[in-house]
Amino acid sequence: MAISPRFCYKRHINAPVTTATLSPGGLAVNRMLKLLPVVLISIFTVGCSHNYYNVPKDVYESKVRVLGVAPLLVDADSEIRYPDKDALIGLVRDANRRNEKELVALLKDTGAYFSVLHLPDDPDQLAGKLVYRRERRDDAGVVYNKYFFKVQELRDYITRNGVDAVMFVVVSGITKKDSIRSSNLLSYLDSSYDYLIMTAQILDADGTVLWEYPNFRQRLLSFPPLLPLQYPAFDEAEANASEKVEVKFKTMAGIGRALDKTRTSSLSSKAQVSVLYADQFEKMVSLLTPDSNLFGNGNSEGKKPAAPQPELQPIRKQSAPAASAPPAAAAQPVAETPAPAPVQPAAEPVIAAPAPLVVESASPAAAPVKPIAPAVPHSDR
Repeated sequence: MAISPRFCYKRHINAPVTTATLSPGGLAVNRMLKLLPVVLISIFTVGCSHNYYNVPKDVYESKVRVLGVAPLLVDADSEIRYPDKDALIGLVRDANRRNEKELVALLKDTGAYFSVLHLPDDPDQLAGKLVYRRERRDDAGVVYNKYFFKVQELRDYITRNGVDAVMFVVVSGITKKDSIRSSNLLSYLDSSYDYLIMTAQILDADGTVLWEYPNFRQRLLSFPPLLPLQYPAFDEAEANASEKVEVKFKTMAGIGRALDKTRTSSLSSKAQVSVLYADQFEKMVSLLTPDSNLFGNGNSEGKKPAAPQPELQPIRKQSAPAASAPPAAAAQPVAETPAPAPVQPAAEPVIAAPAPLVVESASPAAAPVKPIAPAVPHSDR
């Protein structure tokens, strides 16, 4: 099928720029004013983007203590128009198997779950048994595939594996309009391009979608594809002095090299993980990581043990008056405690803090796991 894309060149125009009316100080202020909206948006995003779940976060945390991670699925019936589709599907399935344990390791490192289990099932059989519908979505210009699961089969799967919820990650194909620039950024091509994308959902036994990626309900975020399957041949058009730029598919060898590009895994310093998969997993896990305190308040309970300061002063006073008045060493500090209190304030918390803190920090680890809260009503978003 012939594609007649719109091919545009951007040319530099040497237009005079007048800056005589602005002093260096004025230019600096002008730049600051231009950057102010960007800074305000960044602050607003950081301060208001703590909830990206489909349910209240406290409900999610109390409900999902043991998370199961299903094997990565491949939707072979999605929009994959690659000429050698079967070979591409086989390549993706192999990459899924080699990299899926990296996702489990990253989820464990968040500390948000009592346990994260990798569920060793056959991905093709699992998809055929649980998934019953795919829906193409376009949220604010972001195109992706959303999947729906059979509730009874999902409940049986969760019960059989002894988990509170299951995370499903699906690699699928999508065709969408896009604008891609040349390597020199002087030209671009608007056309339809094919991509491999990666989406994810966490569901409970009632089929409620507790969390999903991408999710634009609570937060605006980018959704980069797993791998572009096509590219505009700018260099070839320029070499042939043609204004018509063709959109071509990458070769299998090129796709394989892209998937095989690795870096050190989170599992072990000796293991490797695909860079493309690691980037996708880290993007997902960043939206499942417990909120950190950006303002450095920390745990306020750690400062409460400062109250027992008077008890330490007899201990520190015994070493000084021991040479002159040994019999009165035990009674003397009690009467003088108000006076020396401001003299040694820096060293006292170092001795007092550890005793109550060690006892308090050990108790939560032994606390029993909370029972699963009542299921959230089913929402077929």
